[in-house]
Amino acid sequence: MRLFFELEGAYIIIAIFILVVTAIVTTRDFLPKGAFKKGMISVSLLLAIMIGAHYSLTTSRMHNVEAMFNNGDTVVCENKMRRTASRSVLISKEMGWSVEDHLFKNSDYERDFHTSRCIEWTGMHSDLLDENKSK
Repeated sequence: MRLFFELEGAYIIIAIFILVVTAIVTTRDFLPKGAFKKGMISVSLLLAIMIGAHYSLTTSRMHNVEAMFNNGDTVVCENKMRRTASRSVLISKEMGWSVEDHLFKNSDYERDFHTSRCIEWTGMHSDLLDENKSK
């Protein structure tokens, strides 16, 4: 349950805002009597489906990334901390990384990388791998 709120917390807050706007709009005098009930149910259902689908896709990708990492493959994670330097970080066991509680950790880096922000590295730019290995 903690993982759900960790991944979807921002989207839940946005959904609550959308529901508040829906409630305000559907209670206007110029709308028919059943607009509030129909609007709230349909918007709530749509938002729940979208949040559920996003959670399902994200956790599926996380498990695939963790399985690839555990099999010795290299994954690439987005680096939001240093926008001026490399925008991504290559991660593999041979570079000293480990994974625990959905976080990639390395003592050479000041922060951990969440597996939800990582994808399989296809090896298109081998020079990036050599650069990360030298760190």
